Amino acid sequence: MKVLHVISGGETGGSRKHVITLLEQFDPAEVTLAVFQEGALAEEARASGIRTVLFAQKSRYDLSVLSRLSAFIKEEQFDILHTHGPRANLFGIYVKKRTGICWVTTVHSDPALDFVKGGIKGRVFTRISLYAIRQMDHYFAVSDRFKQNLVSLGIRPEKVTTVYNGIHFTEEAAEAAALPVPEHSFVIAMVARLHPIKGHEVVFEALRRLEAKPQLLLVGDGPIEDELHEKAKDLYGHVHFLGFRQDVAGIYAASDVALLASYSESFPLALLEAANERIPLISTDVGGVGELITEGETGWIVPTGEAEALAEAIQKAMQADVKQMGEKLYEHASTHFSLEQLHKATKEVYTKIASR
Repeated sequence: MKVLHVISGGETGGSRKHVITLLEQFDPAEVTLAVFQEGALAEEARASGIRTVLFAQKSRYDLSVLSRLSAFIKEEQFDILHTHGPRANLFGIYVKKRTGICWVTTVHSDPALDFVKGGIKGRVFTRISLYAIRQMDHYFAVSDRFKQNLVSLGIRPEKVTTVYNGIHFTEEAAEAAALPVPEHSFVIAMVARLHPIKGHEVVFEALRRLEAKPQLLLVGDGPIEDELHEKAKDLYGHVHFLGFRQDVAGIYAASDVALLASYSESFPLALLEAANERIPLISTDVGGVGELITEGETGWIVPTGEAEALAEAIQKAMQADVKQMGEKLYEHASTHFSLEQLHKATKEVYTKIASR
């Protein structure tokens, strides 16, 4: 059985990590990765021994790659096409029609929100994206809640398999990174793309409501970086934009709590990575976080978009025994969300649908 994974190649967040760690679990002869641009994702995949093929585009609207991608699938005799992300999903419509290949996807975000703040063009792409989502042969949902989201789009439940995200958990925490914060500060790490869906503005508002403010580390880059810098001006000295970093584990290890404020997620790998560093979590009630966080024991869950509730959770975290909570979280997460279970469940689905 041969599977071709397709992703744009420009990803730097959870979908990048998900694809690489998943493909690392397979025999190299079973999987190939196709990207449309060079970048950190392709470099990391090749360094991990994953066969990675570039179908270069002159721009993201260059559709000449579609005929080349379809020809490649036929020549290599792939059994399954596995797409990741809006661009790969859109291209999958053409490839499916040209090749007839069995087509599956892992939906890493809410397709209705992928093009938020994209204006008229964003609304057009949202409609096309939702159309693409309904054309696939099978779907991987990384939480039961996300499975229900797909069903609400008109997808039959039997075509959706819940497969939890997983990471490789280590016995020891990473070495703490050096941080640009005062000594003995309470440190919150937020690893997320700088994108409207990630809720950074709500976090800023929550900090404004706190008399004693923690130090907030923002790890990641994205399309609204300049806008967020402007909106955090009054929080200078408490909010630190660290950009894209390779040492996320070290940043978590040096922090007291990990934060996720997204309006929509499936099952965020960033929280699992924080769990591996033995720090508790504060998260909005999205995706499958309720299957990871036990309120008041391993973290806190708050409603999306509510700055007051988020401020209260941060206040509780600053008064809690975060070290003990982090150890409890590690024990739970390492038992239930391993790479081994992700690989096994994914391969079982591949085998089942390829034999139809």
